[in-house]
Amino acid sequence: MGGASVALREIRESDVPILFAQQDDPEANAMAAFPAREETAYREHMTRVLATPGSLIRAVVVGDDVVGQVCSWDAEGAREVGYWIGREFWGKGYATAAVRAFLAIDPARPLWAEIAEHNVGSQRVVERCGFVFVREVQEDVLVRIYRLDGDAGHM
Repeated sequence: MGGASVALREIRESDVPILFAQQDDPEANAMAAFPAREETAYREHMTRVLATPGSLIRAVVVGDDVVGQVCSWDAEGAREVGYWIGREFWGKGYATAAVRAFLAIDPARPLWAEIAEHNVGSQRVVERCGFVFVREVQEDVLVRIYRLDGDAGHM
């Protein structure tokens, strides 16, 4: 698997067009059950996230390629984690490697992940990183909720 070569770094201005294009992929949007933002809204969102105390976001880099992003934030009293990997990089182990590396950067526990029920690949990513399935909730789609306690992600 290619996951071993993943590095995390702070988001650079030059990353934003790449990350925008990755989140603007209709197939990826369907898989994540998350709508794309138009470019101005995406840039405003990134500016807001980067400036929000408590939010943590990193570019996922393999060699010279920005393959995606991983982030955590506080939402209604819970710490959530999410990630987005460009579709051309799916299936190479990058998401799992990125989440594992990110868990060392954000030591907050518990950490929560919400994943669309049909997104089996992302469910496997968080399970490999030590998250445990807690429950399902019906939102726009059926969402599976996962929780990470302790230092399980460092296995």
